[in-house]
Amino acid sequence: MSLASVFNIAGTGMSAQSTRLNTISSNIANAETVSSSLDQTYRARHPVFATMFQQVQSGDRGSLFAEQGEAGRGVQVLGVIEDQSSLMPRYEPDHPMANADGYVYYPKVNVVEEMADMISASRAFQTNVEMMNTAKQMLQRVLTLGQ
Repeated sequence: MSLASVFNIAGTGMSAQSTRLNTISSNIANAETVSSSLDQTYRARHPVFATMFQQVQSGDRGSLFAEQGEAGRGVQVLGVIEDQSSLMPRYEPDHPMANADGYVYYPKVNVVEEMADMISASRAFQTNVEMMNTAKQMLQRVLTLGQ
């Protein structure tokens, strides 16, 4: 694996964490939205990630977790799925969005868990930035070796 591929790997990681941060912020923003029906209520969203692999060049050693003859090439976002867990009905007959039975439906979003995920995603993003900066410094030092 060349040092230049570090930029691609870190870039895909930053893109994935950016998607994760966007879905988390959407979940937090809609945590208290209500609806009078199950079909119209907001459902929490979660990104699905997968590792991208590439064929290892002769002499390179692949990742410990990769299939034989493959090395990590980054991460990709396969999609964003909606949470299928049951919604939280609350009996609030005075609420303007209440249905005929007096219930409103809230999404099942735990704001504390979402904030912890946000901190984790933010730190993962920062780690990828630091990895890119370190690789850049190493390449700059290689260029100054011949002087």
